[in-house]
Amino acid sequence: MVKLIKLYSNFNLRTEHKGSIILIGNFDGLHLGHQKLFALAQHYKKKYSLKIGVLTFEPMPKMYFNKNIKNFRISNQKQKINILNKLNVDFVIIKKFDKKFSKIKSIDFIQNILKKKLQAKFIFVSNNFRFGNKRKGDVKQLIKFEKEKFNYKIIKPKPLLIKRKIVSSSLIRDYLQKGKLKEVNKLLNRHWSIKGKVKKGKQLGKKIGFPTANIDIKDYVLACPGVYAVRTKIANSSRIVKGIANLGFRPTFNEKKILLEVHLFNFSGNLYNKDLTVEFLKFIRKEKKFRNIKQLQRQIKIDLLSAKKTK
Repeated sequence: MVKLIKLYSNFNLRTEHKGSIILIGNFDGLHLGHQKLFALAQHYKKKYSLKIGVLTFEPMPKMYFNKNIKNFRISNQKQKINILNKLNVDFVIIKKFDKKFSKIKSIDFIQNILKKKLQAKFIFVSNNFRFGNKRKGDVKQLIKFEKEKFNYKIIKPKPLLIKRKIVSSSLIRDYLQKGKLKEVNKLLNRHWSIKGKVKKGKQLGKKIGFPTANIDIKDYVLACPGVYAVRTKIANSSRIVKGIANLGFRPTFNEKKILLEVHLFNFSGNLYNKDLTVEFLKFIRKEKKFRNIKQLQRQIKIDLLSAKKTK
């Protein structure tokens, strides 16, 4: 039986979760750098017989402070929790990041939350971690109070370097926007995916002979608009179906809204209102505007051949 992770929306922990190892961050995408961090936390868990907890924020602080950022996430919250469960995390605190929380002084965050409420034994943070009102708190302050009066230990592992680049969520977003899907999937150690509900569209694909399941990408990062080889997982089903997807604005039809359209191979059935996870296997080509529908149909047939060959 798979152990289910315990979720909290506040700092009122069960007794068994107080005095744990706490990892603080957004952990967007949970890439190889994050996975290295959690592997180290597992070492501490075994050595000191402690639980592992994650403190993360919703929305991500950057999205809260900059309302103009619409498409930013590598993974949504459900995906994040699912991966954390696989990484053997015992509990997750998903703290609502709002005006009140953003005004907490850094010393109060340390004293009232980390020390009194969580009673953290080990605190894992990145070297550039900032917290508290106006981001005045930093790792130096955490270490200062660790030495002076609080019974916790700060762990700040070195970032993971691959080809002389720090593996980070920012790097992955940059690669996605440039269509470097192969590099993205290597840094994630899995296929990048979008999870969303299938909604009724204008049925433009069906009208030209290629019916699609339409998914609103919400606040996922906008990867390079174009055509991708994909495979899909339907919620509450073990079936995996390969297909081809267009992510973008559909310029041939003069559309303006970003949409993910997925054409499934050898599939028939109603997918409306069902949750679909779309895994991106290969970037085929950039989105382009065609002179007419026939030209688009010819290109789709070429794209289909490429997608079907993708493993």
